[in-house]
Amino acid sequence: MSTSTNKQFDAIDHIIFTEGLRIQALDIHPELDLMTIYLNTKAVFSQNISSYKLLSGADKSQLLQYELIGGGTGVHWPLLDEDLSLKGFLQDELRKVVNGKRPPLAA
Repeated sequence: MSTSTNKQFDAIDHIIFTEGLRIQALDIHPELDLMTIYLNTKAVFSQNISSYKLLSGADKSQLLQYELIGGGTGVHWPLLDEDLSLKGFLQDELRKVVNGKRPPLAA
């Protein structure tokens, strides 16, 4: 998780920790270039696998071998040595909404 140089949480970190947001599960479909992220709040959003260099070159069996880390604040793919954070997923999702590429999240 990234924090500012003065070690204070930014707005997304604050929401994650005050609201207790956690990744509950992933659904991965490389044939569709799709990774669906399910949160404990019942919010669901998707990311393109091709957006992540190490994931885009992986086969399905490698992609399916992931573990939730940090109590659900991140995902680790041991075979790929890749870690992605809930914060990063939320930033990407917010960027899509702000840029008009996706309607706002529904929970």
